[in-house]
Amino acid sequence: MAASRFRLLRRSRWLTLRIWRQRLVFWGGAIAIGCVSVAFTAAADGAQAVFLHGIARFWLLPLIVTPIGFVICAALTQKFFPGAEGSGIPQAIAARHLARGPDRFRLLAPRLIIGKIGATLIGLLCGASVGREGPTVQVGAIIMLQVARFGGLKNERGLILAGSAAGIAAAFNAPLAGIVFAIEEMSRSFETRTNGLVLYAVIFAGLTSLGLVGNYTYFGVTSATATNGRDWLMVIACGVIGGLAGGLFGRLMLEITAFARRWIAGLPRRNLQFALGCGIVVAVIGILTHGATFGTGYAQARNAIEGQPVSWFFGPAKFLASLATAVSGIPGGIFAPSLAVGAGLGRTIGAFCGAGAFSLVAVLGMAGYFAGVVQAPLTAFVIIMEMTGNHGNVIPLMLASVIGFGASKLLMPTSLYHALAKNFMPAKTASPPVTMD
Repeated sequence: MAASRFRLLRRSRWLTLRIWRQRLVFWGGAIAIGCVSVAFTAAADGAQAVFLHGIARFWLLPLIVTPIGFVICAALTQKFFPGAEGSGIPQAIAARHLARGPDRFRLLAPRLIIGKIGATLIGLLCGASVGREGPTVQVGAIIMLQVARFGGLKNERGLILAGSAAGIAAAFNAPLAGIVFAIEEMSRSFETRTNGLVLYAVIFAGLTSLGLVGNYTYFGVTSATATNGRDWLMVIACGVIGGLAGGLFGRLMLEITAFARRWIAGLPRRNLQFALGCGIVVAVIGILTHGATFGTGYAQARNAIEGQPVSWFFGPAKFLASLATAVSGIPGGIFAPSLAVGAGLGRTIGAFCGAGAFSLVAVLGMAGYFAGVVQAPLTAFVIIMEMTGNHGNVIPLMLASVIGFGASKLLMPTSLYHALAKNFMPAKTASPPVTMD
């Protein structure tokens, strides 16, 4: 009897140690995501500043640097880092659908962290219209997949989801948006066990980001809200026009990407030629707009939200620059550029309609357009509310996001990220049931 109790006590102690080891490894992974996000942010800001300083001294520099940078990014991705191209969110979605093994590991291999971050920084250094948020999602998923393997955790799908959510939360300092994005767009379901992992990952990654850089609102602060009939008409207008524009962006991106894949198939050099052409387009648009469309568009979006002047053509021009960058296949996200396009479109709509509250139409344009691109209305209004500190504008943001989502469906029946995810899955699993680990 005594021997039996001793064995049970020993087993219980071993299980407790194993559980705590798994918890510590998981928490360490979330903290690592926060640290990487903060470092990535600083490096991205520095890279963009270097490029903007260069074009201020020599305005024709983009015609040389931007196309060459696109080719370098495409070559690095093609030869050394296959799987790092594009946003990174489709790869994380595809990895969750794949069973454990080489296919999942190929999309979330540790070496892709170097390729994803490095190539995105090169893109910003040459003026590409990219953001760092999508890449941070893939990096977060990679870190958490390694946590699963190192810590002996079996729920790889849940940990990939948790890493993705932590990446969004740390990149935007928007913890609620990270959670909502994971549930609404990444998994499209509510699972108690998985969402617990998401919550803890977001908390630890968010606390790490707060500890390193402090609390801040990504796009500044605005208190503008709909107060009269004209403002509510702007809510509807921004939702409809922004949603249609977002759906058009997604539709064009899928169509052009499919064309490019067919044209490049079997001829790797054409990949570099296509990237070169996209780089030239981005350079020309940037020069014509006096540099406004280069980079993330963060400064222009912040100006629009805070009521400062933004050119009426910024939204359409940023739309074209972001589309050319996205279809080129170079690593980089579309989150920040899409929010910038939305803010610009909102200001344009407000200018043509004679709206006086330009800050209001900027955030409404953001909501409508972003919801149209990603087709995730909950994420759209939550992320904009958190990034502008505008908690009094919830209902107008909700309405603009929902209208934008519905308008987008007229042009883009399927989610952009889920449609792109199929390019990273074998044909037999392109529309699979979700596999359980």
